[in-house]
Amino acid sequence: MSTPDEPSYRKRSGYQAGLLGGFATLAAVLLVISNMITKDAIGERQREDLLASLSQVIPSELHDNDLLADTLTIKAGDQQRVIYRASRDNVITAVAYQITGYGYAGAIELLLGLNDKGELLGVRVLSHAETPGLGDKIEPEKSNWIFGFNGLSLDNTPDKDWAVKKDGGRFDQFSGATITPRGVVKAIKEGLEFFREHKGQLLAKQSTLTVNKPED
Repeated sequence: MSTPDEPSYRKRSGYQAGLLGGFATLAAVLLVISNMITKDAIGERQREDLLASLSQVIPSELHDNDLLADTLTIKAGDQQRVIYRASRDNVITAVAYQITGYGYAGAIELLLGLNDKGELLGVRVLSHAETPGLGDKIEPEKSNWIFGFNGLSLDNTPDKDWAVKKDGGRFDQFSGATITPRGVVKAIKEGLEFFREHKGQLLAKQSTLTVNKPED
């Protein structure tokens, strides 16, 4: 029994290229559709994660506003820093923003919350790549070390204290991992200095009045 000959058009390079192009187009369309379907869900999850982090550094009793809706952006060096502002009765009570420190394994992303006096309400680690069992003690789940900054400010803590004990400061270093806490302490101090430098902008009231223009 003989096998039917393959149609000659399937051997042409144009057919092969068209077939490949068709599959590529179909894959691209499916990818776009998938992205459209999941985009809103991903965005909502990111919003929830950010709110959860903000709630750890700004107590709920300090605000009656939507922290994600009341933001401003301030230039910090060559970057733009997003500020989340908490308010009650249209008075700014606290702010939160992200800072970056550098540990043994690279960047450590931190979120600071401060009251209107520049005192730390809380510090949380957003991401890092420090060594498990050593540098990861900056995480609140691994130790209480990060809570030691609560209530501190540049006004109530001398400049010389903003270092680990090995460098003459007040903060504990970790056994076998001094670089990590050193980098975090330095970053937090810089974050407090940012507050002091931009305090006027950070706590400035935003007008809540809406001017209605008369219709022509």
